Amino acid sequence: MLSGDGEHAPLWADTVRGLAHRVLGPVAESARFTSAAAHDGAGRAYAYEAKGGVLTVAATDGVSASVALHHYLREHCGMSVGWDTVLPLRLTSFPDAPLRQGSARVREGYYFNFCTFSYTMPYWDWADWEREIDWMALHGITMPLAITGHEAALHAAYSLLGLDDDRIRSFLGGPGYLPFQFMGCLDDFAGPLPSSWIETRRELGARILDRERAFGMTPVLPAFTGHVPREIAATAQAGRRQWQGFETWALDPADPLYERIGAELARAQIKLFGTDHLYAADPFIEMIPIDADPSFPGAVAAATLAGLRAADPDAVWLMQAWPFSYQRDFWTEDRVTTFLDAIPHDRMLVADLWAEHDPLWGTFEGFSGKPWLWCALLNFGGRTDPAADLRGVPAGIDAALASPSPPAGLGLSMEATRNNPVFFELVADQIWNRVPDLDAWLDAFVSERYKGQGTPELRAAWRGLLDTVYGAQGVRIAPDQFQGVLTTNPSYERTPEVSRALWYRPAVLAQAWDKMIEVAEHDGGLLDGPLGHDLMETGIAYMARVADRLCLDVVESAGDPERVARFLKVFEDLDRMLACRPEYTFQHWEDKAVSWAAGPADREVLRDNARRIITVWGTADSPLLDDYAGRHWAGLVGGYYRDRWELWARGLAPALAGDPGAETKLRERLRERAETFLRDGAAPVRPGDLATQSRRLHSTYAGTLDAAHE
Repeated sequence: MLSGDGEHAPLWADTVRGLAHRVLGPVAESARFTSAAAHDGAGRAYAYEAKGGVLTVAATDGVSASVALHHYLREHCGMSVGWDTVLPLRLTSFPDAPLRQGSARVREGYYFNFCTFSYTMPYWDWADWEREIDWMALHGITMPLAITGHEAALHAAYSLLGLDDDRIRSFLGGPGYLPFQFMGCLDDFAGPLPSSWIETRRELGARILDRERAFGMTPVLPAFTGHVPREIAATAQAGRRQWQGFETWALDPADPLYERIGAELARAQIKLFGTDHLYAADPFIEMIPIDADPSFPGAVAAATLAGLRAADPDAVWLMQAWPFSYQRDFWTEDRVTTFLDAIPHDRMLVADLWAEHDPLWGTFEGFSGKPWLWCALLNFGGRTDPAADLRGVPAGIDAALASPSPPAGLGLSMEATRNNPVFFELVADQIWNRVPDLDAWLDAFVSERYKGQGTPELRAAWRGLLDTVYGAQGVRIAPDQFQGVLTTNPSYERTPEVSRALWYRPAVLAQAWDKMIEVAEHDGGLLDGPLGHDLMETGIAYMARVADRLCLDVVESAGDPERVARFLKVFEDLDRMLACRPEYTFQHWEDKAVSWAAGPADREVLRDNARRIITVWGTADSPLLDDYAGRHWAGLVGGYYRDRWELWARGLAPALAGDPGAETKLRERLRERAETFLRDGAAPVRPGDLATQSRRLHSTYAGTLDAAHE
């Protein structure tokens, strides 16, 4: 139960009113927001009621009030707010609604992954962030990771330690790679960091934090991981580490400098951004500790927390459990327990990062009593090939909440956003609501997503998606196993492995795609919103598998010219469809990057970072992360990716005939093509009509996969 306090407006009321105006326009004037106290030991809660065109919301906090507004819109107006929803919504008055009360199932809703800040929002401005924070509040996010502007804190701390500006900016590296620098994975790469960047991003980071806190969120700020510049490592107890071909240096926790730098960094950050006493640090992430002694991780844990507490006695450390999954051979149960036991229970929060596929909470007995978060990862690198196991999500969350050590919160820990929205909406919804019937939930999701337009046809389409790309039960959706040929660097040494990506009947996916196209053809206005995104993802899903199949045809025919031409035409045809929405073009990404440039030198670094991270990632001659962040984007698919497969096709016949130098020649040609892309980028693309281009693709390629699958 809730008891309202109508006399005094809560501190968060103006913030929620601002959100309401951005979402609803003028009708928001008829919304009232008041504070309420939770009864019976409940945590976050709300109550709403609508009468005579006035909506009244009483809530324990700003996020809960925002959730109440969203629930009202979904339940009584048939509208939801997603990443792609056109705002403000077309609502002219608030329909009556009886009193409705809600309470959160968990205390916290966590959001983001360090990688998200490289793969999705490295170049966002305030308008982008304001929209995102509104989405967070409407979906119950209370604990967002907040690392924008952290480079300013690092610059301040290392200045105090005697490093000059040029050396610090070189150490920090390129702006597109900063989150990996913050995690300790690399330094001195793809930079130097433009001097103008530090202050402008500090201002943006402070603005983001102000808005998140105004909603009542408790942002998580970065902390020291032990990673230091070589100059410091040379005069300290330190060890060398390797990550994906990059060398870095980490301090030994026995060196007093470890705690000192940790404290200096935390103090600098508190001075610049304030604090909510939550700090994220991953001193190992994907790197084996510099000392193999089983007690060493515990020493790192103790030193990390000691440095934080020297600056903030109330510090709580949030750590991603990813290393325990990624490097299981090293992180035995004894090592994990030793590490966790070095930290008091009330000083650590563990994020079970990939719980929808590889949950660790059962393996490590609820993380030895530490509070923990059940998180859904799904997306690696911002890959645009849609896939998920929707049916497995509610059961996984219910099992965790029913365990002896239930999670303190649910989280979305994707490496990039703006993909597979149905999956992430499903997870976020369960912060407040149990989902006992996925089919009923999906029907409601579809109706609300499209505001009741084209509902029967679109529900049927989504049932088809649920039976195909979103029915990936037991499928490991990760770059090492789920990667189509479109975004894969070709090779003669391996035959493309495509069977793992086709666990369903392709005719069902083709039918779902057809139904979406029909709705788009009859109501083109829907394409500006979520339908445009969903139609694009569905087209990508089908065309990616077509490319897989036609690539095998080329191999099986020993490079028959007609089959090569048909295969390469897929790239060109798909590129025209992708050009129909700006966010599916490479140019949109690069333009956002260079918009932060203060001069020619900045522009060069920013352009390089934008091109590099989604192609070679590191250097053109290193295959370790090549295409990890591969995107089905116009300009890439019809240009860079197509060119690589054309080079492959040219040398296929000699390779199949046993030419021992074929692979070496191909690798050199691919390296040259990558260097050309890093230098010149992609050619401009021409926008078109998405419904028209989708129909053209469907008419040309639907049925291509049926015979092969049967």
